[in-house]
Amino acid sequence: MFNSKVAGVQILGKVVGSQAEILTPEAVSFVAKLHRLFNSTRKQLLQAREERYRQLQAGKSLDFLPETAWIRDDKTWRAARPAPGLVDRRVEITGPVDRKMVINALNSGAATFMADFEDSCSPTWFNLIDGQVNMRDAVRRTIAFKNANGKEYKLREDGKIATLIVRPRGWHMEEAHVLVDGERCSASIFDFALYFFHNAQATLAAGFGPYFYLPKMEHHLEARLWNDIFNVAQDELRIPRGTIRGTVLIETIAAAFQMDEIIYELRDHSSGLNCGRWDYIFSVIKKFRHDPRFTLPDRSAVTMTSPFMSAYVRLLIKTCHLRGVHAMGGMAAQIPIKGDKAANDAAIEKVRADKRREVLAGHDGTWVAHPALVTIALEQFNKHMPSPNQFHVRREDVVVTAADLLNTHIEGGKITEAGLRDNIAVGLMYMAAWLNANGCVPIHNLMEDAATAEISRSQLYQWVRHGARTADGSVITPAYAAKILAEETAKLDRKAYPKADLAAKFLGSQMKGDRYDDFLTTLCYDSILETTSSPKL
Repeated sequence: MFNSKVAGVQILGKVVGSQAEILTPEAVSFVAKLHRLFNSTRKQLLQAREERYRQLQAGKSLDFLPETAWIRDDKTWRAARPAPGLVDRRVEITGPVDRKMVINALNSGAATFMADFEDSCSPTWFNLIDGQVNMRDAVRRTIAFKNANGKEYKLREDGKIATLIVRPRGWHMEEAHVLVDGERCSASIFDFALYFFHNAQATLAAGFGPYFYLPKMEHHLEARLWNDIFNVAQDELRIPRGTIRGTVLIETIAAAFQMDEIIYELRDHSSGLNCGRWDYIFSVIKKFRHDPRFTLPDRSAVTMTSPFMSAYVRLLIKTCHLRGVHAMGGMAAQIPIKGDKAANDAAIEKVRADKRREVLAGHDGTWVAHPALVTIALEQFNKHMPSPNQFHVRREDVVVTAADLLNTHIEGGKITEAGLRDNIAVGLMYMAAWLNANGCVPIHNLMEDAATAEISRSQLYQWVRHGARTADGSVITPAYAAKILAEETAKLDRKAYPKADLAAKFLGSQMKGDRYDDFLTTLCYDSILETTSSPKL
């Protein structure tokens, strides 16, 4: 056990080398203070999520909140002006906090880099603390890396690197390797606090600031909690309030009904909203998994032109531009396909068309998962967005109702055995990699993270639960799904996927129609703990 030297705090993970420079007594005290102040509120908000789901099960539908209509109806208020380094965000690259990947992303030519402690990071203790070391070195531009073959990676000599934005884990996660007064620390607070404590002043000295992406919120009061944490953190370090900026991922169906309210709660710290498209699809399935009317077809059929996805995008752009903040587009998950020019050209054209659609719709920027896609996205945004952003594209023509946001009918959409098998294969391979400490996995020429694996897992539950039929008339029963799971598990090379059987066990538990865990990360988390003594679970 690492001695934290802070009363009431136990650090149960092994700390090696420069990681001790992250877990200083001062930094740990800062984490503990924020946890003690705000963890009870976090727990209450998570309980409120459960109560709202029970209401949906009882027949209540989602709608815009009448008690906050005054926020939506007041067209005069605006959020903070864009902060340095966040004025022009036309292409953002995302990826895990692995040292080599951080260097490549910063060098990619993208405007910003979202360093991800969440969906593309398997939250092993080593990954998290090593990631904080990498963030510290990236901010100070001292980050370098040499691989086993002697190849060296370092930042560009011209100094033109992406502005760094950090995504901590969501409110639902806990950090089991750190106990504060005997309870697991909030993972969101842990990730945020360590980065902020070590880097807030250094980011300002470098000409930008402590910037964050905020994931998986379901209610504007969850945004208020972040805002309260930001204020206390800034006061503690004697940094002016409003220095922090947070971009909120609208990646839950519940949050789509509260976009104005979320920006309002964070208005002094807001840098906009992002269309977290994959998590959004996952959330729609999850929140209405009890209702067969919301059964979606194969994942490949759920595109951005689907009615509920199109409505969500249009409302997000309109809302952001009314409030003077960025409306960021979604992820292009494609990766280069080596050795097949025709397939690679087709994939690149899909990316090009997707980014053209986003910029013409009014987005101010977009996401890519691979450095090779930066130039493709830039091509479209440079051509169609000559200004740093499109706040002037107000989309006042847009009217989106609750029915529009909930219209999941997809003309011609089908469930196929190929789609069923693909969901099982993707879920299985991703979970096996995640359990083996890798949260960003190339599968079928796409860069998969937890969000896309969540779609696979949730659709499997939904299809089995409601006895959905494939296009050829086969009923998707637990036995049918289990048979394909066994076949796909048998295909995996155990050297490449040593945790395949454990992944199959976890995925199989979600394919019987009777058990559904809120997140696959919480389902699997205890299997990746590296504690030197067992915390109370």
